[in-house]
Amino acid sequence: MHILLLASAFNSLTQRAHAELRDRGHRLDVHLASSDDALRAALRDCEPELVVAPMLKRAIPEDVWQAYTCLIVHPGPVGDRGPSSLDWAISEGADRWGVTVLQANGEMDAGDVWASAVFPVPPVGKSDLYRNEVSDAASAAVLQAVDRFASGAYSPRPQAGGQHTAKAATRPLYPQALRRIHWEWDSTETVVRKLRAADSSPGVLDELLGAEWYLHGGWPEDELKGYPGELLATRAGAICRATVDGAVWIPELRPRRGPGEPRPCRLPAVQALSDRLPALPESTFVPAADAGRRTWSDIRYREEGAVGLLSFSFPGGAMSTSHCRRLLDAYWAACSRPTSVLVLGGTRDFFSNGIHLNVIDTADDPGAESWANINAMNDLVEAILTTTDRLVVSALGGNAAAGGAMLALAADEVWCRAGVVLNPHYRLMGLHGSEYWTYTLPRRVGVEVADRLTQEALPVSASAGLRLGLVDRLIECCPQDFPSEVARLAVRLAKSSGIQERIAAKKQARERDEAAKSLSLHRTEELAVMLRTFSDPDAPYHALRRAFVRKQPSVVTLRQGHVAR
Repeated sequence: MHILLLASAFNSLTQRAHAELRDRGHRLDVHLASSDDALRAALRDCEPELVVAPMLKRAIPEDVWQAYTCLIVHPGPVGDRGPSSLDWAISEGADRWGVTVLQANGEMDAGDVWASAVFPVPPVGKSDLYRNEVSDAASAAVLQAVDRFASGAYSPRPQAGGQHTAKAATRPLYPQALRRIHWEWDSTETVVRKLRAADSSPGVLDELLGAEWYLHGGWPEDELKGYPGELLATRAGAICRATVDGAVWIPELRPRRGPGEPRPCRLPAVQALSDRLPALPESTFVPAADAGRRTWSDIRYREEGAVGLLSFSFPGGAMSTSHCRRLLDAYWAACSRPTSVLVLGGTRDFFSNGIHLNVIDTADDPGAESWANINAMNDLVEAILTTTDRLVVSALGGNAAAGGAMLALAADEVWCRAGVVLNPHYRLMGLHGSEYWTYTLPRRVGVEVADRLTQEALPVSASAGLRLGLVDRLIECCPQDFPSEVARLAVRLAKSSGIQERIAAKKQARERDEAAKSLSLHRTEELAVMLRTFSDPDAPYHALRRAFVRKQPSVVTLRQGHVAR
């Protein structure tokens, strides 16, 4: 069937819908439109049989939904309506929520229901929930709805009189007035819940050090305390702020936009406050020693038998120069331990999306920071590729893209939670790419498939990745169970017969590959192209990067392996 995916952005859920519907043989176009006329033009061009909107922030024009069946994915249970469904669910402490696929009509979120699914709500941020539990439920509901439409035998059910979730209702946009943190009386639990309900958009508006900021991300702290609202410490770019009964860590800030100013982007909190932050102690966190603490750290390490588990979780999956260097230090420390298997990742959200475009864009010299960042990524990938005394496993509980996908491919095995989406390409950001992809990608899928993946620039489902050779193991589990399931499988791998023979064979294979073409030559060739791009102010990368970090609207139709703008 020919389907047009209509979305406000080609976000994680739209990518997953694209990848999984394509896996099932459907022909897909994707249209990202900022105007109704652009949508009408796309429909005349595509002539789809069905329109599916995984993430849409604007109403579909009446003439469109009358001419085409348009299925809307609403992140709320049947009967729930409004643009802030997840915000309300997290704020009110819902333990279960739902996704509804409904048909567009003249009233927002009120159309007949084609499919629905429910999911648990664990204590995580909204963006994490959206990319995991919501994504799983939405994928199941979309696939069911499309099958029902294709059958021609199913009639959607009206919402009126249906079985509504108890907390479902028509709700307005969640206002900043309700998000506001009252540092003088809000408990740590309350502050964390408010921050989680606003992550990563719109953030919680707050006053700090004489300016207004949107706070992004929130984690409880188990030791530091102080006067409510007081800044207590920093750690790896985050700030710690006291509550009435403890403290919270806030990793990122975004300044409030002034009149006529471009949209600011989120930055590590310490960097955002660099011109006004008072001297604060740097609170240390030792990954190997403090792994069990109730506090925030973007890098942790623990061991189970002969398995080392080096987990990391950077906001939005972006890895700055600093992130890469700290992770490399932690990697070398993990390699000093007497383990036979080392697992990288294994958390429930993003694995990595490569270089940190926000930090790059706000640098005094974005080209120079791009160069520093890509070299730091390469240093990390090189360390993994040259580890020959143990097996290294990349465990992806969440999506990976660009250099982050290539980081995963540097390992000996790639394990993915079912539902993960991979974007093993750089072209949409105007980059040739590095991170030794010219070695690792053809090594896994062959030269022809590697060329197709990088040129098509389409999302790849974990299942398709397994068929192609990008992925070695699919892990069927819910997001909350992924870390424990990875640890269980890694322990079993470490105990398997022949583990030492595999390690020895790995070392020999690396020596053969090095003799055929050295890693240093791959790096030199890749970085020569990247340096030309970073050094050219007119290179498309710079304009694409600015548009990405400022979330500038675009009109894009993605059709059968290419992007038309």
